[in-house]
Amino acid sequence: MSVTFQACYMVKPMEPTQRGRVPLSEWDQIGTIYHVPTIYFYRPSKHFDLSPNYTNIASTLKDSLSRVLVPFYPLAGRLYWIKNGRLELDCNAMGAQFIEAQSSLSLEDLGDFSPSSEDHYLVPTVDYTLPIHELPLVLVQLTNFKCGGISISIAISHALADGPSALHFTSEWARLSRGEPLQTVPFIDKKVFRAGEPPLAPLTKCRVYSEFDDLPLLLDQTKRTEERKKKTDVAILKLSKVQVETLRKTANESLRPTKSRGYTRYESVTGHVWRSACKARGHKEDQPTALCVCVDSRGRMEPPLPKEYFGNATFDVVASSLVGDLVSKPLGYASSRIREAIERVNDEYVRSGIEFLKNQDDLSRFQYPYVTGSEKGLLQGDPNLSVVSWLTLPIYGVDFGWGKEVYMGPGPHDFDGDSLLLPGPDGDGSLLVAVCLQEVHMDAFKKHFYEDIE
Repeated sequence: MSVTFQACYMVKPMEPTQRGRVPLSEWDQIGTIYHVPTIYFYRPSKHFDLSPNYTNIASTLKDSLSRVLVPFYPLAGRLYWIKNGRLELDCNAMGAQFIEAQSSLSLEDLGDFSPSSEDHYLVPTVDYTLPIHELPLVLVQLTNFKCGGISISIAISHALADGPSALHFTSEWARLSRGEPLQTVPFIDKKVFRAGEPPLAPLTKCRVYSEFDDLPLLLDQTKRTEERKKKTDVAILKLSKVQVETLRKTANESLRPTKSRGYTRYESVTGHVWRSACKARGHKEDQPTALCVCVDSRGRMEPPLPKEYFGNATFDVVASSLVGDLVSKPLGYASSRIREAIERVNDEYVRSGIEFLKNQDDLSRFQYPYVTGSEKGLLQGDPNLSVVSWLTLPIYGVDFGWGKEVYMGPGPHDFDGDSLLLPGPDGDGSLLVAVCLQEVHMDAFKKHFYEDIE
């Protein structure tokens, strides 16, 4: 291992904050409840260089972290299991974990920052064997490289923050770190999702939700145990602006006779990823497959939620198809299945979903496991897929006071079928597809992914 861990601190809010137990919304307690890491790399600059100034960097980050935890005080608390797979937040100001580490590598040794085994040492490790109330909700790792560069990795519990919320926290932390005032205060009121309130109607009167059904199994299997044990691989594939436009044009060919709105980048590229994965996995034509699509409900509520709502307002909806239809029909068919799933999400859908979940005896079956190999909870892997979009999120340009990052990306993830779309860092219209598949399928996926664009 080329990383040496040097110090670990617990950073608490600088000022007194709200204390006590508060309920989480149903959307906070389903899907991904483990920590989701991101990582930022910074090259040496006039603001920092080799070892003596590393102390100043760490001090600046810890000081600004303690200040940003005041308005974002839920992240300084701890989660508790209460009963039936349900969670509660204790706002106890226990703080966030801050780790300092030293790498014997230079940033140049990481090349183009493609996923590698080194990544696991650059992000905070969360020990999920511990009781959940002992786990910090935010963990930060500052790694110093021998060239004078640094990386900052941030792991945030998804039970407290979805993508927009996590990025809101990170951007405000960076703002305070570079000496500027807080720009946007988080909206922390989970009553908008009726958190902690009893159901309004019995389950028999709730809408039927296909999203909460078990995802399809492989045709020759009755359980997922063996699939969860298979080794996975991660790749980040680039699509140029021309390739993205080619996919959009191809997907929209089926819409020409109609007046329908053209398919978006997400619908077109994700349809292509879905088809490529099915081909790479070598499924039979009658194999059912599902695609989990993450939709932000903030602008779909009536009235719309504040953009700065802090919590989980994004959740998965499911597009489904038979593999034979997906791979034999034009790309527009896959895109149409995705659009149909997205358009189901409106105010009534969100509110009735809350009622459905409030009526459940146990929420654990709607949660993804902490680790691969688990036999409990949801699974998105073979023959299924999840593609989350970061295309409209402000993921780049995070400046803690020494300039913008040279690379930003997701931390290591090893769940089969877990995929992510990111805008290209140069703002040139390119896209990045970060995909995790079983190792035996990755080469075939790359082949179909690029060849089918032509």
